[in-house]
Amino acid sequence: MTSSATAADPRAGAGKGGGRDSRRRPGPAGSLSALLRGLPVLPSVILLLVFIAGPIGYCVYYAFTDMQLTGTTGTNFVGFDNFTRAFKDSDFTNAVELTLIFVVGSAVIGQNTLGLALAVLMEKASKPVRSITSAVVIAAWVLPEVVAGYLMYAFFYQQGSLNAILDFLHLPQQNWLYTLPILAVCIANVWRGTAFSMLVFSAALSEVPQELVEAAEVDGAGPWQRLWRVTLPVIRRSVMTNLMLITLQTLSVFGLIYTMTRGGPGNKAETLPIFMYQQAFQNSLIGYGTAIALVLLVVGALFSAVYIRMLKVEEN
Repeated sequence: MTSSATAADPRAGAGKGGGRDSRRRPGPAGSLSALLRGLPVLPSVILLLVFIAGPIGYCVYYAFTDMQLTGTTGTNFVGFDNFTRAFKDSDFTNAVELTLIFVVGSAVIGQNTLGLALAVLMEKASKPVRSITSAVVIAAWVLPEVVAGYLMYAFFYQQGSLNAILDFLHLPQQNWLYTLPILAVCIANVWRGTAFSMLVFSAALSEVPQELVEAAEVDGAGPWQRLWRVTLPVIRRSVMTNLMLITLQTLSVFGLIYTMTRGGPGNKAETLPIFMYQQAFQNSLIGYGTAIALVLLVVGALFSAVYIRMLKVEEN
């Protein structure tokens, strides 16, 4: 009877530790241990909240106000008036179109394609050629944005280096910063930013199994077929990651364009960052400019969502 009662008693065998259920319940010591393990990341969390979440929160708030730098005695909540005004503004529409041209032309097509081409060519080149090419391309990348903008301004200016070369070759000349400013800033951004794509693709190409490339070559595949059917499928994740990073970087380019053209002539090179700056600090419309900055943030988030979705599709 005693053994039967003991077996039926749920407290039997609990021992000093309080039984199996007691072991599952974290005590004060376990909570303190978890808190101590989280202490090393606490400074990072605080910095993120103060310098990222805080400014974004203020940006969202000011986007719904009529805040101005001058000529007003107070700030009022205006709801979606700033966004309604933006989407009815032809200058804003022009800035969106030029931003898409700038991103697609200089990042998606320009930097991505040229970076891949340089990485493929450097893989087959001799060591001195690789060293010289890397030094030249990376030198443009490490230059401050304003310095790079000034150099490209001197290149495309009417009395600049490009027209001097065309004059030497007896070819037609023009004022590139006046007739084709968006093309000039696209080329400048490609020149400055290609090094990043080249480094990403160089690292990715080093991971391509050589036996796959050799097998394709034995089967009679040419260089282009090997690149398209063997190399690119293997490094596609690196391609998508590179596209996402350079797209987000290009969306926020300001100093390069402002140094070269200041968005002009007129608004022919006025991308969203330039338009936002002019509205917020030249026209003193902080609320309106902040709303445009929020739109730019949403555009970047949409690009990121598309690339992340494509990466997930590749994984599946």
